[in-house]
Amino acid sequence: MSKEPIIEFKNIKKVYGDNVAVDTANLAIEAGEFICFIGTSGSGKTTLMRMINRMLKPTEGKILFDGKDIAAMNPIHLRRQIGYVIQNIGLMPHMTIYENITLVPKLLKWPEEKKKAKAKELIELVELPESFLDRYPSELSGGQQQRIGVIRALAADQDVILMDEPFGALDPITREGIQDLVKTLQEKMGKTIVLVTHDMDEALKLASRIVVMDNGQMVQVATPDDILHHPATEFVEKMIGEERLMQAKVDITPVKSIMLKDPVAITADQTISDAITLMRHRRVDTLLVTEDNRLTGYIDLESISHQYRKNLLVSDILKEDVFRVKEDALLRDASQRILKRGLKYVPVVDNDGHLTGIVTRAALVDMMYDIIWGSQELEGGQDE
Repeated sequence: MSKEPIIEFKNIKKVYGDNVAVDTANLAIEAGEFICFIGTSGSGKTTLMRMINRMLKPTEGKILFDGKDIAAMNPIHLRRQIGYVIQNIGLMPHMTIYENITLVPKLLKWPEEKKKAKAKELIELVELPESFLDRYPSELSGGQQQRIGVIRALAADQDVILMDEPFGALDPITREGIQDLVKTLQEKMGKTIVLVTHDMDEALKLASRIVVMDNGQMVQVATPDDILHHPATEFVEKMIGEERLMQAKVDITPVKSIMLKDPVAITADQTISDAITLMRHRRVDTLLVTEDNRLTGYIDLESISHQYRKNLLVSDILKEDVFRVKEDALLRDASQRILKRGLKYVPVVDNDGHLTGIVTRAALVDMMYDIIWGSQELEGGQDE
């Protein structure tokens, strides 16, 4: 017998007077899925999501949570089982970060030691120092507050997290980092996330399935790849955009398909003299640094020239802030990141952090040339 979906919409309608906000929506969400509702303003996406935790009630139909009709559930008990992240984060300014994170566990009457352990575990998970637990929201940056908002939704170990355009107010670089964090945590912890967005790039990057809404109707429910390669309507095509449709030819291609497999690397315990010799031999000005073949950072000619001593080790001048991409990441995401940062190349790692190659700007340019002009060049060469 198959397991019940964790959330199920059955013939849901929501009507405000003469306005049909949601029209006969049917959707089964399995545990561990990352669902993105996307559409223009007024399409019904936010209305649909807010019905999951009974912030809104359907006019017709029913919603099941773990097989149970939510209309028969106590709304307060229901909401304590569902995490919620909103655009302005919603941290309580008069509470410390610790008090914000453990707000729901406190309502659930967790013992103090359990709350402390969970707060320490979560703040470490988002790579913020434990000392931040004693600070107030106003003492943190916008990106740091957003991280706290995310882990607060995870603090009570709810299986379902609702996110209402949570990244909209962030600058592009911060937003990208928080998106990566949410995706990593979702995969690591097996949470079910339902996210409302108007940003197609965000939906394509995060979702396991995308629900495209138009005039209250679900016009397409599909994986990112299916949405890109088989848009169901003209409205979906417009939501995707001409540029993304063109890029769809490479969207299912992993980074490893165009990476160079012989990156120039050195171990941290070697000397600077070894590094200079390797740079001269391979005609490069930067070396990636590994330990047990795991990428740990890089060194460059500039840092060597500033600190050169014969007995100096690579580890003495190692720079750890090296940007990297995973070998199974999509070229769509990797190319945007490289171009945004103006990097000549990006190291590629596997899921265990082992260095497996590099992707260069030149390789990306060649790939785009083949996509945009390759077929035209081929046609031009077939003179009769």
